[in-house]
Amino acid sequence: MWTVVYIAPNRPVAEMLKGLLENAGILVMLRPIGVPHAGASGSVEILVSESEAEEANEIIASSFGS
Repeated sequence: MWTVVYIAPNRPVAEMLKGLLENAGILVMLRPIGVPHAGASGSVEILVSESEAEEANEIIASSFGS
């Protein structure tokens, strides 16, 4: 089961976080929110498997210096 671990403000941020998570061995799916024609400026959900959600949250938090 996929679960949302973060909502990125735009596609470039989502792609950056996807790369970080995939480098850690986590399978990632990106899902645009809202109107599909918003392009790279629309918000994007970052989803991972439920079993990897905690690890993904830790990686995302550390990437923002939290």
